[in-house]
Amino acid sequence: MAGRKIRNMEEFAELSGISRPTVSKYFRDPESVRKSSRMRIEAALEEYDYRPNIFAINQNRKLTKTVGILVPYLADPFFAEIVRMIEWRCIDAGFWPIVFSAHGRQDLENNALATLQSLKPAGALLAPLGRHSDLESVRRFAEEVPTIVFDSNVNVGEAFVGSDNFQSIGLIVDYLCRTGEAPCFFEMQPVNPNANKRREAYTRSMERLGYEPMVVQVEGAGWEFERIGKEGGIRLISEKALPSDTILCSNDRLAIGLIAAAYETGRRVGHGPGCALRIAGHDDHPWARFTCPPLTTVSQDYEAIAEKSADLLFQLIDKGAPPPRREEILCEGKLVLRVSA
Repeated sequence: MAGRKIRNMEEFAELSGISRPTVSKYFRDPESVRKSSRMRIEAALEEYDYRPNIFAINQNRKLTKTVGILVPYLADPFFAEIVRMIEWRCIDAGFWPIVFSAHGRQDLENNALATLQSLKPAGALLAPLGRHSDLESVRRFAEEVPTIVFDSNVNVGEAFVGSDNFQSIGLIVDYLCRTGEAPCFFEMQPVNPNANKRREAYTRSMERLGYEPMVVQVEGAGWEFERIGKEGGIRLISEKALPSDTILCSNDRLAIGLIAAAYETGRRVGHGPGCALRIAGHDDHPWARFTCPPLTTVSQDYEAIAEKSADLLFQLIDKGAPPPRREEILCEGKLVLRVSA
């Protein structure tokens, strides 16, 4: 009978000789059943190679062990790394993470939220698109599902966890001003609140240090940051339109594109004799150390953001009630010095 295909939990319970309620209880929490029953169930699982339909189980429970994770663009290595850490945090805490990507589109973000809500998750960790989100849809979701927001601070959910952009941008602007020409700020059309905060932080930092802010915005929208940075950089360099030889990019992916533009236009990037441009970024993107030259940047604390976001959600689930007020937890960045600046 070991080769027989088991269609549902009722058949498995019959073959294992354990009652259906006990089998169901085991799949919710193995430690909640007697050791002797647990051993019989696990022996039957090995013999018949049966795996329950977790989604069907969840539909019949008031509270599941599922945690939804939604990010704007999973192909971005920044979000991939954050999600990897959050997934392990959930698994270690006994939850089952399900990941969705909005692919930069509002309709796909809305579809992901609707799908996730239909699974009756215990909670959700959302990094919304931001300015391109249907905020009313995100808000309705967060009113029904315990929600922690990370990376993109839109005013929904019980808490936000992200980077302190004013601290991190201030750190790198101060360094660039101390070690060479004051930087201009290289950006594209903002896709989320972080971009706006970083521009504002740059402006404040330059004014605090007695410099005139120099903001350069290149054409382009969406999530192809490297292409936009390269194409805009080639145009600006060719037209000699950059107001400074030191460029602080709004994020590392734009900086990677700008380094490529400098290479194509014959400009050497770095800090020292023979170098035409200094280029710096923000995030400490997983590829930043492998650019040519390696990119000077200011890091986001990936681990702290992932851990604090997940831990806040677990606390919220355990308490079963929202906190008296929405929390905002900001993690400081660290200056990462490499050859590019």
